[in-house]
Amino acid sequence: MNVTVLGAGSWGTTVAAVASRRNDTVLWARSADTVADVNTNHANSAYLAGWELPRGLRATADLEEAVATCDVLVVGVPSHGFREVLVQAAPHIRPWIPVVSLTKGFERGTLLRMTEVIKEVVPGHPAAALTGPNLAKEIMQGLAAASVLATPDMAVASQLQEVLHRPMFRIYKHHDVIGCEVAGALKNVIAIAAGMAEGLSAGDNTRAAVISRGLSELMRLGVAMGGEPTTFSGLAGMGDLIATCMSPLSRNRYVGEQLGKGRTLEEILAEMTMVAEGVKTAETVVHLAERYGISMPICASIHGVITGSLSAYDAYAGLLLARPGHEDEPM
Repeated sequence: MNVTVLGAGSWGTTVAAVASRRNDTVLWARSADTVADVNTNHANSAYLAGWELPRGLRATADLEEAVATCDVLVVGVPSHGFREVLVQAAPHIRPWIPVVSLTKGFERGTLLRMTEVIKEVVPGHPAAALTGPNLAKEIMQGLAAASVLATPDMAVASQLQEVLHRPMFRIYKHHDVIGCEVAGALKNVIAIAAGMAEGLSAGDNTRAAVISRGLSELMRLGVAMGGEPTTFSGLAGMGDLIATCMSPLSRNRYVGEQLGKGRTLEEILAEMTMVAEGVKTAETVVHLAERYGISMPICASIHGVITGSLSAYDAYAGLLLARPGHEDEPM
């Protein structure tokens, strides 16, 4: 298989490294410096400093060269640039090859999931999403991890599974694309909430409550959008939520922690090289909740903090003041 990965951030580079162990793999990067770093030094110093990349992995800044001969196209571009890059690549993609999204977010404005964007831009291509509790640096370290490959066509899923599965990186198939994508996107918002609890020194009991109630919120919206309830107790739901909320490697948790310590969003993002998708997703979740008539008080509070209408302290105080009802109901 010829595999192409678009996007040389930490996760795109990691997936390219995994794929290159068994397949001819090309990594597309915008930056000429990153391309030179990969090809000459077998490294991506900007996003994965200290980790050696497989010598068989090749990088290019030429989009046509990257996609023209690939058998599998993997897109790891942040949600705000996903469509633009795919539109530019589309004329050079051979017919029928599968397109796999690594991006855990929604398209701003349209509120589309990434596989829906794929279907709009390159109709006729099987669309899939790879999601789960996957911290890039741990996978580069060789620690065991598991992920979910979601697509409605199980024959395509099996073929893609063979391309990406490794002994220490287990790939499970799943048919519930909606549930897997919604869970992957929304958990980033809950991770900001969990990080805020850490920054406020609220305690582990509080973080556990926020994470579990957050899972309830994202499941309610995901089911309303067409996802299956059991998906949210699996790798794409609970698994990814735990990893993103608890790990110090999580960029969304880091944003929340710094907000909890009183720093402004602008100064936090200015020092980060990687995108924290939860910052953009918070606004999208508010619109989706309104569209489907779902109460999501935790996500709404995080949106308030991000937009500056609430402080982290006031957001948590407001959640604690809400009168609790049945556990299956909103806060």
